[in-house]
Amino acid sequence: MNNTINVSIDCVPAELREFFAEHSTIALAFSGGTDSSLLVWAAAKYGKDWHAYYLHSAFQPAFELADARKIAYQCQIPLTIIEADILRYPEVTANPADRCYHCKRRVFSAILHQAATDGYSLVIDGTNASDDAGDRPGMKALQELEIRSPLRECGLTKGDVRTLCREADLFVWNKPSYACLATRIPAGTPITAEALQKVEKSENMIASLGFHDFRVRLRGDTAVLQFTEDQFPYAWECRETLRTRLAPMFAQVTLDLTTRAASC
Repeated sequence: MNNTINVSIDCVPAELREFFAEHSTIALAFSGGTDSSLLVWAAAKYGKDWHAYYLHSAFQPAFELADARKIAYQCQIPLTIIEADILRYPEVTANPADRCYHCKRRVFSAILHQAATDGYSLVIDGTNASDDAGDRPGMKALQELEIRSPLRECGLTKGDVRTLCREADLFVWNKPSYACLATRIPAGTPITAEALQKVEKSENMIASLGFHDFRVRLRGDTAVLQFTEDQFPYAWECRETLRTRLAPMFAQVTLDLTTRAASC
C-alpha cells in the first residue's frame, strides 16, 4: 500500500529515511505517543507497504486511543485496533517487579501475531535513544521478540523526537511521556480492573482542572497525588476541590510533598 502525506519541510534524518528505504514492508506498534507518532509520520512519507497496530487493553486510558486515531487520520495511515484482555494473565496481574516484561511479551506477541496474519514479518516500536535499557524490563521482551527500534538505532533522543514532531506539525510534539495505568499501583499489589478504572477516572478529573504531567498513585485506599514543581502551587490552591472530587473513590486523598520530575 502506497501512502503519502504532504508536509512543508523534510526534517527526517538520513538514517531514518534509509531505514524505511531498506525495509519496505513494516508493521508499526503504535501507542499514540510522541515517539511512535514520529515513526507513523516517517513511514507515511518514506515507507512503501506498512501498517500501524494499536493494542487496546485496560492498561491504556481512553485518550491514548483517541490520540492514535487522530494521528492516523492526520498521516493517512492504515490502523488496526487489537483488543486484548491483559488482565487474564496472572503473571501480569500479580504485579511482580518485572511486570512490564511479562506485559510487553503479551502485548507484542499479540501484535506480531496480527501483523504476521496480515503479511508483515518486521515489527518496529518507538523506543528512542534516551530510554534507559537497564531501567526498563520491558525492553528485554522487545529484544527477545526481535522488535526493531529505529529511533534508538538511529541515535534519536527524546528531545530530537519532539523537535522533529513539531517540525512535522504533529500535535503530540509536546505531549508528556505517559506510563501505563498499571504503573500507579505499587509492585506486589495485585492489579484489578477496579483499581485501573479509579486511576483513569481520577486522572481525567484532575486533567479537567488544567493540570498536566501528573500522577495519581494508589496506596491501598489512599490516592497520592504527584505534581511537577511548577504545578504544585496551583495544586495547593485546588487542594479542597481535589479532595472533594476524589473523596467518593478513596478513603484518603494526599498530596505528595516531593514533587515529581517533569517528563522528558
